[in-house]
Amino acid sequence: MVQKAKILLVDDRPENLLALEAILSALDQTLVRASSGEEALKALLTDDFAVILLDVQMPGMDGFETAAHIKRRERTRDIPIIFLTAINHGPHHTFRGYAAGAVDYISKPFDPWVLRAKVSVFVELYTKNCQLREQAALLRLQLEGSGSNGMDAGKETAGLLAELSARLAAVEEQAEALSKQLGEDAADAGVVATAAHLERKLTGLRRALDALEPGSAGGAPALPSQN
Repeated sequence: MVQKAKILLVDDRPENLLALEAILSALDQTLVRASSGEEALKALLTDDFAVILLDVQMPGMDGFETAAHIKRRERTRDIPIIFLTAINHGPHHTFRGYAAGAVDYISKPFDPWVLRAKVSVFVELYTKNCQLREQAALLRLQLEGSGSNGMDAGKETAGLLAELSARLAAVEEQAEALSKQLGEDAADAGVVATAAHLERKLTGLRRALDALEPGSAGGAPALPSQN
């Protein structure tokens, strides 16, 4: 059974958190609330998240400051952040969001389908990444314990690699389809940032898989981060 991914929702207004939960409930993942930047950082100390939806305007530590703390931590710096804001201050304000490390910057009111679609890709990518890491570890254990059964081990290895490749191809196809859809609906800087982030992550996963192929140099590959 595949473990559900966690999505962190950060907003100081309970009604906004409730609205986000209503939009994202169809994804059937674990939604975690945080009503402040401080509360979000505390949650990030113990749990791994597929993506963070972060409100910009919050009392005390605002979204930009919260994102800066997230990006400074090694454990959390690669988690995708989608900024949500009720106020459009123009290009400079949007640029500040991307400079703070966001993969997207969405003004309210937003299209629920677009937000859900973007979040779903990061969830799928996170899930595939975790599966790749787990199966790569399993593959290494099988190779180490194969002993003299070289032919049987080779068949098992080929089967696992084929399954890994198929799973990765599925998320690559989904990411490409989403990028095309978003490009048709709103070809803005947010789409470009989202697509670039996905491309970097998928490239890392594909390289890790290629490194496991028979005959690859360098031994066991460095696995990509989970987020």
